Amino acid sequence: MDKTKRFLFHTMLWLAVWLMAWLLITDDVRFAQRNAPSFLLQILVVAFLIYYTAPALLFKKKYVSFIIVSMVLIVICAAVISDSFRGLVEGPPPREMGPPPKMRPIAPPQFLINFLVLSIAYVLATFVETFLFAQKKEEETIRNKNENLQTELKLLKSQINPHFLFNSLNNIYALSVTNSDKTQKGISTLSNMLRYVLYECEQPFVPLSKEIDYIKDYLAMYTLKSSKTYPIHTEFQIANPAVQVAPMLFIPFVENALKHGNLEKISDAFLKISIFSDDGKIDFEIENSTPKEPLNKDKVGGIGLENVKKRLELLYPKKHTLTIQKELTTFKVQLHIGLDENH
Repeated sequence: MDKTKRFLFHTMLWLAVWLMAWLLITDDVRFAQRNAPSFLLQILVVAFLIYYTAPALLFKKKYVSFIIVSMVLIVICAAVISDSFRGLVEGPPPREMGPPPKMRPIAPPQFLINFLVLSIAYVLATFVETFLFAQKKEEETIRNKNENLQTELKLLKSQINPHFLFNSLNNIYALSVTNSDKTQKGISTLSNMLRYVLYECEQPFVPLSKEIDYIKDYLAMYTLKSSKTYPIHTEFQIANPAVQVAPMLFIPFVENALKHGNLEKISDAFLKISIFSDDGKIDFEIENSTPKEPLNKDKVGGIGLENVKKRLELLYPKKHTLTIQKELTTFKVQLHIGLDENH
């Protein structure tokens, strides 16, 4: 609600209050005539609040200046419509014969009434302005936070895609050198993976079945580069394939396991992946062997588990549990995600 609309709202509100008082107390026209100045000055002080004191002083936390200016404004307006002020401006009434008139009090009751009425209008308008300002700031904070979250999520996803393409092209290159018969199948698999990354992953959430298909394609791409039978075991039990999950959420764990699991050795190596899901949760678990001696891996590549942790905090705040167990010869990750009706 902009300033003009708020000003019109206050004007109509106090007009309704004065009309109600007029109808309930008396229908004499002189009541309206006597109180018209009070109404007009009420509108004046409210306008001054909306257009100056609130935005220039109150909302900038200049509280002392706000109080001083507001009090001066209300006192002046109350004095303007008081009987004493009108007597000073218009001059004393003509003297009448008889006993001398009694002296008027310095602070007539009319001034106090005017001051009280104007103060009530000003304070109520201040409460309204403060409430609307706080609501607007909260909406801006939420909007900025959402924009920041979306920007960070896009950045995190952009870190995933180049790494995926880099690894996949390396696998295709290995296929073309070692076994040309598997190259065509590898290209077809890569095509499916690229389609998923470029199109499906643009959505904030995807069906869990498609995420699992991507994991299967990734593993298929990995195993195609060699004639070995890798010790990889998968188990997927999905009660509802349409359950929604954030895209590319599990693949960093798979990449990490394949990179550090030393599966090329075959013996004493293993990789186990399981996903269990129903309408209320997703349980992901991956465990892989690790060599006693650290492997010399290239420095280019993995986005790291920190990326996944950030995404989980952004996408599933207080709705996930991530447990990482690192032993001498094994590495295990357990991820539990609680789902709501929107996912």
